[in-house]
This record gives sequence, structure tokens and C-alpha cells, in this order.
Amino acid sequence: MSGHIEQQRYMCAMGAMQSVVAIPKAIPILHSGPGCGTMTAGFFERSRGYSGGSTAPCTNFTESDVVFGGEKKLEEVIRNSYRILKSDLQVVLPGCTSAIVGDDVNRILKVFVDEGKPIVYADAPGFKYSNYEAHSVIVKAILTQYVDRFAPAEQSKDKKLINLFASIPYQDQFWKGNLEELKRLIEGIGFKVNVLFGPLSKGVEEWKEIPKAFFNVLISPWFGLPIVQHLEERYGQSFYQFPYLPIGGNDTTRFLRSLADFADTQEAELDRKNVDAFIKQEEQIFYEEIDNLATFLLEFRYGLPSYMHIIHDASYVLGITSFLLNEAGLIPQELFITDNTPEAFQEKILETAAGFSAKRKFSITFQNDGGLAQAEIARAKHEGRGLIIGSGWDKDLARVKGCDFISAALPSPYRLVMTTGYAGYRGGLRLIEDVYNGALNTYR
Repeated sequence: MSGHIEQQRYMCAMGAMQSVVAIPKAIPILHSGPGCGTMTAGFFERSRGYSGGSTAPCTNFTESDVVFGGEKKLEEVIRNSYRILKSDLQVVLPGCTSAIVGDDVNRILKVFVDEGKPIVYADAPGFKYSNYEAHSVIVKAILTQYVDRFAPAEQSKDKKLINLFASIPYQDQFWKGNLEELKRLIEGIGFKVNVLFGPLSKGVEEWKEIPKAFFNVLISPWFGLPIVQHLEERYGQSFYQFPYLPIGGNDTTRFLRSLADFADTQEAELDRKNVDAFIKQEEQIFYEEIDNLATFLLEFRYGLPSYMHIIHDASYVLGITSFLLNEAGLIPQELFITDNTPEAFQEKILETAAGFSAKRKFSITFQNDGGLAQAEIARAKHEGRGLIIGSGWDKDLARVKGCDFISAALPSPYRLVMTTGYAGYRGGLRLIEDVYNGALNTYR
């Protein structure tokens, strides 16, 4: 095998610079060639934030720096970044070339650390990780080099405060909407939530509160796990993990109830009557809208999708499959997980999927080559109307096969996403809208 893949759906480690961009008033400083920031901006689109993509400070590593080293240039770029940009946190990220050359970035950073500057080095060169993995590397670097330095030395644990780790900023195009909905839901059952990323975060001041949290919540089948494991070791914070994005009525209720059960084991002193009342109210709103679909579904029953293909990361493949199978009746066919899931987590993911239905058996393939995934879908033949949920790469495939199409993964040039999310009760309703609006748009 050549090691090449067709139809890129995630990035090298440099793509995780967007995790820095997602922290209010934080800036990534790239010790790399100019193409790294440009490539990142092109892949994520509309994702510059405060200072990201092609606007991020960069040393523009050249052939001369390969020979003579780029440490002096890095020091100048950092110094000038302080002069030009008002920032609360700087995170230096190495490109492949500077990492191979062996520039001593820590020596340069020590100059600024000794001056009291809030600066961090994340050792995540592009060739070493995917951006799914590098997200954890960057967060851990901020925890050890910033939070440990600037957070108050003595913080008593707040039994109602938790740290939430869920969607990876920008790699999940729905990350803002998802974090907003998850924060709303978790606060609805009685907690306070540090979301850490995005407009609902208080920026670095919220990061300083991380040690104060009573425990952590991870919504992911695998990515982000090193973060909560580190926090457990460093601050003695246990963590609750839900293995995929909860979408719709069944899974959101399961998530909230199991989170409340976990909180009880931690003696977090939740009011279970309040938990039950909140869930009941949310379910009532959700299922009223589902009930209102009855006439529509009856009228259009022969013209709506009956089966689906999904090409996405593990969290979305599991979350969307569980929701659309059990609450919309769409049959899963040929599902592909494209996030290069480490083998250590694959069996557990398959076990989770197998538990979605005792009657329906379906296959999930771990395939980070989108071209090979598309080839299998192109060969597949099923009765009825189909739906493909994937990235912009898959739009032509849907057209050729006569399937409906939802752009839900990156790259997504055919859809503008601002604060839309698929998480929770509200996200489930939005996904239902997208599924059936796609079908209705084909009627003339």
C-alpha cells in the first residue's frame, strides 16, 4: 500500500490549531512553512476566529531555516505577535520541517515564560498525529503549561461544576451548536458547565477553573480520552464518558439519566426530582413535534428515504445511526467510520452499535479512505429511496445513485453552518428537518 488516501476528511496535526482558535483571545503561532496555515484555512473554511487559518502568526519556515535553524525567527515572530495582537494565550505549534530540523522551541519559550507571558508549546508536528489526536495533545499542553502556572493554587472543588469535552472545534462543523445544546441540557439537570471553547466560554478565565470542577464529562468514543485521563491523574477528577453524540429523544434522555446516576456515585448532590422534571419537559416538547409529523409521514410514505449510508467519524456514525434507526425508521446500510480510529477502540465501537437493535443487523467499516468507502456504496443495491449522510465529497455519488444527501461532515463546501447543531433533543429535530427537507426538495 502507498499510504495515500483519497478524499481527505480530516487533517494532519496542524489542523488542531483550530482548537486554539476556538478559545476566545487565544492565538496559535505556527513554526512552519506558510502553506500550513493556508492549507488549514482552505480545509475548514470560514474558521479564522480571532487569529486562525491564514491569519495566524507564522515563521514562514524556508530552505534557509532548514540549514541554519529557525529559532531566532521564532523568537522574533512571538515578540512581534505580542506587539500587534491583544491575546490572553499563545500556543506555539511546530510544522513538520521545523520538528525534523530539531529547533529547540522550549529554549525560546523559556525566555517568554520567565517574563511571565502565558505561552505554551504543543509538541504536535504534522507528521506525528491526526488532528483528532493532536486536539488532546494541545489541550494537555495548555493544562500543564498554562493552567498549572496561572490557576489559583488552592481551589476547593465545586460539586456542581463540571468540565465538558465533546465536539472537536471546527473538525465538527456543528461544534458551536452542539456545545450550546449540551451545556443547556447539563445545566438543566442542575450543573454548571465549563465548555472551554467557543462564544459560551469565558476564555482563559474558564480554563483556570478546570481544577475546581468536581468531575469531567467526555462525549466521544475515543478522541479526547487522553484529556480526561490526564485530569483524573493530575487533579483527581473522575470522568463520565458517553460513547457517541446523543441525538434525539431516546439517547439524550439516556445520556442525562446516566450522567445523573454517575453524579450520584460521586456524591454530587443532584436533585433527582429536578432531573426528572427537566427531562419530562424536554421530552414533551420533542415528542410533540414528532407526533405532528404523523400526517406528513403518511402522505409521503412512499417518497421518503427508507435506508441510509453514513460516512463520518465514529461519534456521528453511532449517534446518527441510533437516532434515525430507532426514532425515524431508516435502515442503516454500508456505514463507514473515517476518523482513523485506533484499533484499541474499534471493538468497543462495534459492540456499542450492535446494541442499537435486537432485530436489525448492519455493518460498520473503519475506512479512512473516502474513495474506497464510496466505491462500496456505489456497488450496493437496495430497494427504496436512499439517503447519504457524508461530506461534500459525497454529493456527486448521491446524485448518481439517486439518493438524498445531507452534508454533515468536512469538507462541506455546499452548506453554510453557523450555530446549527445535531446534539440533544433540539439537534434531533434539526436532523429530522434536514432528512425530510432533502426529500421534499426533489419534488417539482
